[in-house]
Amino acid sequence: MKHAKRPRLDAGAAKAQASFALICSLCVFVILVITFLIFSAGTLIMQYSGLSEYVDNTSAIPFIFCAIASFVVGFSITPLILRIPTGPVNRLISSMRRLASGHFEERIDLGDSTLGRELTDSFNTLASELQNTELLRSDFINSFSHEFKTPMVSIRGFARILLRDEQNPDSQEALTHEQREAYLSAIVDESTRLTNMATNVLHLTKVENQQILTDVTEFNLSEQLRRCILLLEKAWSAKNLTIVTDFSEFSIRASEELLGQVWLNLLDNAVKYTPQDGRITVRIYTRAELLRARSSLQVDVINTGSPLTPEQQKRVFDKFWQGDTSHASAGAGVGLSIVRKIVELHGGTVTVGSDPQETTFSVVLPIRR
Repeated sequence: MKHAKRPRLDAGAAKAQASFALICSLCVFVILVITFLIFSAGTLIMQYSGLSEYVDNTSAIPFIFCAIASFVVGFSITPLILRIPTGPVNRLISSMRRLASGHFEERIDLGDSTLGRELTDSFNTLASELQNTELLRSDFINSFSHEFKTPMVSIRGFARILLRDEQNPDSQEALTHEQREAYLSAIVDESTRLTNMATNVLHLTKVENQQILTDVTEFNLSEQLRRCILLLEKAWSAKNLTIVTDFSEFSIRASEELLGQVWLNLLDNAVKYTPQDGRITVRIYTRAELLRARSSLQVDVINTGSPLTPEQQKRVFDKFWQGDTSHASAGAGVGLSIVRKIVELHGGTVTVGSDPQETTFSVVLPIRR
């Protein structure tokens, strides 16, 4: 039966452990010194009080006296001395209980000792990460609830109108054929919107739990991008956008299914934030990465429109974050998170740059042999 290997301590943890061991050793040393002093003082008292002759005739007396002194010191002084090194631990335990009860704003300061600094940094880092996770969860619930509620309310409203018209076909308020088609189309669009949001969340969960890249094949990257552009034709045609494809034929070894999600999310994001009559440019080119000593493919998706602020550029790939705080456009803030995770699985990088005229998302993928 194999035993699991114990995790190795990092340098900071090892130093903190050594510091705690030193403190405990000093406590034991102090206890022994105090016991020795008491025993010595008792022996002197016995000698000067005339009891030394009795002690010489009774060899067990010094041992009994030493045992009594050790017992007294052990049960009276030891708790007081150990309160010094165990005080920070007790405060840590108390703070961990508050953290476990949901007080993620809890922070501690256990002093400037090596052990105190290590415990302080570790606890405060943990609390900060939990607080950020809780904020993301709250943002996701608020955002996702809003995004789901809007199409569901629309579907219910249009369905009620159609049902009422079906029940009262001779009413003066009967719907025309064009109105019925418009309402049915709205129901289909809103249902599709719900489906896309649920699918994106499922995709995000899947890629976050994936650690190894599978289904790697060689395929035509240029053809894949053209197909993705055509799949979104209805969306960009509705805004009268100009699509510019600035690339020749390129092939790559990668997961075709996962990269397809990358291009669809980037193009959908570009269509969403490009104004009416705007332009989207897609480019592919090779570049040499000197530090890695290998060549790479870079894909740029560029759209005209309002620039992203530096703060927005920092957060644009965060889960459940949306630059459009008004929720005027559909989405739950997971598309670009999926892009980043998939690109990282391929050993690549994704970045964003923005100026007053254009916003550019750049995906760099290594060329696999």
